[in-house]
Amino acid sequence: MNKNLRALLDIVFYVIVFFLIQLFFIYLVQIVGLWTSGKSLLYVLDELRQAPQLTGEMLATVSILFGVFSICLFTWRKWTPVSRAWIGGKPWFVLFWVAVAALGSILPSEWAIEQIQYTMPKAVEQLFEDIMREPLGYIAIGIVAAVAEEMVFRGAVLRRLLDVSGKRWHWAAIIASALIFGAVHGNVPQFVHGALMGLMLGWMYYRTRSVIPGIVFHCVNNTVAYVMFNLMPQMNDGKLIDLFHGNERLMWMGLLCSVLIFLPALLQLNLRLKRRE
Repeated sequence: MNKNLRALLDIVFYVIVFFLIQLFFIYLVQIVGLWTSGKSLLYVLDELRQAPQLTGEMLATVSILFGVFSICLFTWRKWTPVSRAWIGGKPWFVLFWVAVAALGSILPSEWAIEQIQYTMPKAVEQLFEDIMREPLGYIAIGIVAAVAEEMVFRGAVLRRLLDVSGKRWHWAAIIASALIFGAVHGNVPQFVHGALMGLMLGWMYYRTRSVIPGIVFHCVNNTVAYVMFNLMPQMNDGKLIDLFHGNERLMWMGLLCSVLIFLPALLQLNLRLKRRE
């Protein structure tokens, strides 16, 4: 089989598996929840014909089970090769700059999303709010989802794209993987955020051929989102300017400070991340 076609089929397969695992655990958790609450088998079967109705705790449980299973499956099948080669070099200072870059990217990314003037569908927004309110929500979003998505979309999808593109066209592979990562989120605001973050995550993977930098970046990004949601609930339906109490000048100063944090971190990463072909 042609090398390029094989890579394309592998990528499609990885994404389909990613969705099927998620769907499996959504229905599994729903079935277990209904069964343990004393519902009859006929009632459970009737409920399965309708759209799943899950509580925040059940959604967090689905995310954890789905993420852990995906990590194990992609590792076991070697779709995402796991190696200690990069982390064995003890790149702790590099990971520090990864975390700094993640912090510096949050406000500019939020501002960019606001400029497209699209909002998340109410149903999707409600799902996120339900998960974020749960104590398990942080494990699901801040840790497990970050690791699982890096394993799948950088360790498997981008790896295969880079196998085809080679060094000369590596940016085409990074951009393609970022667009795929954004698209799987299923709505415009998350597509923009996922695609922008995917460019950074993809570049770090290309330079190191390790998912560790991406996991750190992803965890920091999701952790800040979780903390902000729970510490400042009034911001959940607001805009970036609301974070600065409606003061536009303060907002622009905050954006400038974020850029001044992000750019030096990016420069440090460009100097410190070793290329692995």
